[in-house]
Amino acid sequence: MADIHPMDDQTHYVKRVQLPSGKTIEVVYFRDAHLLPDTASSFGPALEPAQNLHVCPECSSKLVYPTSWDEAGPDAWQVQLRCPECEHLREGVFAQETVDEFDERLDMGTDALTADLRRLTRANMAAEVDLFVAALEADAILAEDF
Repeated sequence: MADIHPMDDQTHYVKRVQLPSGKTIEVVYFRDAHLLPDTASSFGPALEPAQNLHVCPECSSKLVYPTSWDEAGPDAWQVQLRCPECEHLREGVFAQETVDEFDERLDMGTDALTADLRRLTRANMAAEVDLFVAALEADAILAEDF
């Protein structure tokens, strides 16, 4: 969660960021006054239109992931994206809302992968136990095996 507080002289603005630990920090951005527009809402570069960042514009894969992302203004992020299916790379500056939706998709994907990993780990362990039990029953395990 972040709050933006532009200053009256518009040479800088403060962004409050709440960390996962619950602590809040303030980040101060400075700009040259002669480069700034008349309104604080215009800080930062032009934004790409709202879109589903997890979808590849070339092959329509839904597996696109970020290779890097950096703040590009008070409500914008510069994001580099990669499609693992067609190797399409792209970069753009996206609104906070678009990046938040992408982040939620990434979290859902992480949750799905973690659930699959747990299921596979349990299945592999069950198979190992079955093999061990079969070896014990066949007297195929000797003291020299340990």
